Amino acid sequence: MIRYLGSTKNLVGCVGGLVGVLLHLAGVVGGLWPVVVGGLYVVGALLAPPEKVRLVRVDAGVEADRLREELDDLVREVGAQSSRMPQPAVAAVGRIGAVLGDLLARHDALAADPDLRHTAVRLVRTDLPLSVQTYLNLPWWFAVKQRAGGEPGPGDELVTQLGLLEAEAHRLAERVYAADVNRQADHTRYLRERDAGEQPEEET
Repeated sequence: MIRYLGSTKNLVGCVGGLVGVLLHLAGVVGGLWPVVVGGLYVVGALLAPPEKVRLVRVDAGVEADRLREELDDLVREVGAQSSRMPQPAVAAVGRIGAVLGDLLARHDALAADPDLRHTAVRLVRTDLPLSVQTYLNLPWWFAVKQRAGGEPGPGDELVTQLGLLEAEAHRLAERVYAADVNRQADHTRYLRERDAGEQPEEET
């Protein structure tokens, strides 16, 4: 609402309403002047050009640092609530936090790959918190209860979800470190070739 008050549409609409007031004072419109003022405001607002979209470049380093803070807060909260959560789930959150924390330290990789950055943001800000929060919002006695018919209980569902998120985090890590792995393999080949070239030839 506050944002609209300073918008172009509101300003042009106010000008239209002011014209309506002036017409009333000049005696052009009679007792229907409130309707005229409102109508001119609406017409002005509708005819006004839309606000320009300003695309602000997000600093990958600043965004990554914020994500790491949020991730650290989540891991600490899980540690504080560990008595209410299955231990495999607590351990999984710790592992996911470690993997994602290392990835977020690679500001250059996040800046170079928008899709990678989007996936990391989704994991940290949506997927992981949603899984943990949904479980913790359940009453403790219901969360630990096993469902009839052998169906997975809330704790089982949480562990399954975290397993899927951990696998996705590892796939993300493979993308980030792929270049490093390739460079390492190239260096190994170079060292082998150099070593082979420096071997003395056997005398005949």
